Amino acid sequence: LYVGQPGAGHYAKMVHNGIEYGLLQAYGEGFEILEKSPFDYDLAGVAKLWNSGSVVRSWLLELAQIALEEYGNDLDGIRDYVADSGEGRWTVLESLEESVPAPVIALSLMMRFRSRQDES
Repeated sequence: LYVGQPGAGHYAKMVHNGIEYGLLQAYGEGFEILEKSPFDYDLAGVAKLWNSGSVVRSWLLELAQIALEEYGNDLDGIRDYVADSGEGRWTVLESLEESVPAPVIALSLMMRFRSRQDES
């Protein structure tokens, strides 16, 4: 899609990636709630179910399903460190510049930072 003047495409991609940050955070929180519940969920099965016509279906959820199938519910073998490429930071800075509240994107960026801290 041609979105407009020079820079508009990069700007739209930046916002897209900011939204992605929020989606990833929400999936992570949701699966952690399921994992900590008193029920013995097959999280890969839940991801597969949700990808079959649910409003939360997505390519990101398909990737989560693959990871859960490969590594199990506790995701042993996957490092709990989440890098960022800068688009989330840029999105948050732009939200501040434009006075647009973006708490989900901002908090998901902060949670990426949290993943990089040593456990204390």
